[in-house]
Amino acid sequence: MSLDSFTNTPATTAQPSPTGDGLDVTAMVVIDLQRRSAMGEKKYGTKLKTHNGRNALIDAYQEALDLCLYLRQAIAEQEPK
Repeated sequence: MSLDSFTNTPATTAQPSPTGDGLDVTAMVVIDLQRRSAMGEKKYGTKLKTHNGRNALIDAYQEALDLCLYLRQAIAEQEPK
């Protein structure tokens, strides 16, 4: 598959301006962060802290790569066959 076959992809598709009166996404993210922190503390016996022996940039980069894959999978699964 060549890059030329991707003339109009989700990465280049324009979106309309947001509208509506839905839920506050920031508030949802704050709750998710609090719950993830509690889950991590339960799993590892500590909250995520600085100077923990790991390279946070590598961890974040690997997680970002996984996120890109999951997002593209979800987009592809919503496209008509």
